[in-house]
Amino acid sequence: MANPVVLLHGFTGSVRSTWQPTGLIDLLADVGRECVAIDLPGHGASEQKSHDPDDYTNLEQELLKRLPDGPLDGVGFSAGARILLVMASLEPSRWDKLVVAGVGQNLFVKDQGRGERIARGVAGNAAQDDPMAQAFSRYASEPGQDADAMAAFMRRRHAKLSTDELANITAPTAVVLGTNDFAGPAEPLVDALPNATLHSLRNVDHFATPKDFGFIDAVLSHLG
Repeated sequence: MANPVVLLHGFTGSVRSTWQPTGLIDLLADVGRECVAIDLPGHGASEQKSHDPDDYTNLEQELLKRLPDGPLDGVGFSAGARILLVMASLEPSRWDKLVVAGVGQNLFVKDQGRGERIARGVAGNAAQDDPMAQAFSRYASEPGQDADAMAAFMRRRHAKLSTDELANITAPTAVVLGTNDFAGPAEPLVDALPNATLHSLRNVDHFATPKDFGFIDAVLSHLG
């Protein structure tokens, strides 16, 4: 029996806005895959919409408790990709294959100031000269989203994810990154993972990645 596929969207996204418009869930179902598509805490239809950053501190451990025992495959975009990698480093035996998109060198560069600017933007206070914060602010304003909960999610204490944690991941991992994505380059992440392949999306930026045919093809081909 084929492994269930866990789908984790990015910051300010949701199952409805990220995975449903592309038909990815239907395409995976067509090849016999059950999808476990989760709205991250603070997002979409999640029941957890706390405005306190401390309530999101252990979200990877909490998500692991909600998942089937495994083996599992996983697909994550942006913040969802980081969370997926953290979960795979904590419990590597539960994961068979992974696809992570919209992440690369940014995982190794701590920029607390940028995170706070994005959190302020999501809460409705984006600076006029900060296009990234403005972009996240637009996505956060979609119906059903709780801007203050997402700002708290951004301000949480992030789980450690260094080369030591990444070295624990045994699952073959496809790293998918657009050539115009601010998260790049991808090579530091590819080099840190024990079994990784790179799929570059030409002229694709960060926000366009989930809807790009190259990303969808990479998911379907890697997961088989």
